[in-house]
Amino acid sequence: MRIGLLGGSFDPVHVGHLLVARAALEELGLARLFFIPAAQSPFKPGSPPVPAPLRLQMLRLALAGETACEIDDVEIRRGGVSYTVATLRHYAEKFAGAELFYLIGSDQAALLPQWREAGELARLAEFVVVPRPGQAPAAVPAPFRGQALRGFPVAISSTEIQARVKAGLPITHLTPVPVAEAIANNRLYL
Repeated sequence: MRIGLLGGSFDPVHVGHLLVARAALEELGLARLFFIPAAQSPFKPGSPPVPAPLRLQMLRLALAGETACEIDDVEIRRGGVSYTVATLRHYAEKFAGAELFYLIGSDQAALLPQWREAGELARLAEFVVVPRPGQAPAAVPAPFRGQALRGFPVAISSTEIQARVKAGLPITHLTPVPVAEAIANNRLYL
């Protein structure tokens, strides 16, 4: 079985995340793809995300009807800073014998050797680099195994969406409509 893992803050989830998921399912021949929201990203230590129940609600809204994708709150339940190695160990145990594919942004590929327990990470999963528009595909350094996702590169970021909401600008077509409604109804990012 081929299992895809897409970690992140998802603060908020947006169309770019959904396009990455679709491309990964198709290009990698995945049986399932798990969206794994972080409790706290090690890359954003001074920036706490929107509370987990709201991020989970937005993910449920965005993935409604998507049968090949699931949400796993393992990192939220674990609490604290979310490290990929703990999550990969969890999946290696839960899906013994499965091939694990961990999706990362191209900006993270060269930094993989600096991630916590890098040698263990390299052993547990193949890393799939998500391209950024206008950038050459980033290679993963040895001893990591990896490949680039062709996908549908779009220049959308959660940070940009947060800034647009704060500025009173529309986020139409950047997030699914139900996610935009949840953001407005919960007065997020103001």
